[in-house]
Amino acid sequence: MITLHAITKTYLLGSQELHVLKGISLTIHSGEFVAIMGPSGSGKSTLMNIIGLLDTPTTGTYALEGKSVSGLSEKDQAHVRSRRIGFVFQAFNLLQRMNALHQVMQPLLYQGANRQEAQKRAEDSLTAVGLADRMHHLPNELSGGQRQRVAIARALVTHPALMLADEPTGALDSHTGGEIMALLDQLNARGVTIVIVTHEQHIAEHAKRTIHILDGLIHTQ
Repeated sequence: MITLHAITKTYLLGSQELHVLKGISLTIHSGEFVAIMGPSGSGKSTLMNIIGLLDTPTTGTYALEGKSVSGLSEKDQAHVRSRRIGFVFQAFNLLQRMNALHQVMQPLLYQGANRQEAQKRAEDSLTAVGLADRMHHLPNELSGGQRQRVAIARALVTHPALMLADEPTGALDSHTGGEIMALLDQLNARGVTIVIVTHEQHIAEHAKRTIHILDGLIHTQ
């Protein structure tokens, strides 16, 4: 699913260079559930952004599903990202004036799907995450856990090969966070490849493999 080789990432801060990733080589197979852990500033979020084609490495190569994505144009990267990768963020990233159903329809409409098809797939996706009775609710009418379920439904609606979750339980209490992780466990059992970034050990324990990042390098995997 994912093959990274000798990935580095350097940012220029004025005249200073900040070396965030210092040579990451990593393979993640289809169907895996992997956690990426590390202290603040270790490079784990930068690594997630590169895997999700939200950022580009300074050097190194990246292949997704066996195809190189390192040299793709921004337009081609956006095409791959919208069709093959689903994202779940700590802050949910929902539009406040749009109900759950329309939130989940948006990725399909951006792809050019007709409205009837988009609505049917969005309804199916929301039902799959247990929100069949909350489709017409706005974000401020939903609990934190329900909002994260909407975000997961939105990530799933395009049938991505890969789901990336950055601190998916960070804004939730421990009970609700446990429900979200149980949902991710179920999705992984159905064959969805999941990579999560977390700093919490009990969250990482849901993964089948944990990759520890320290000072821009893989410490253990």
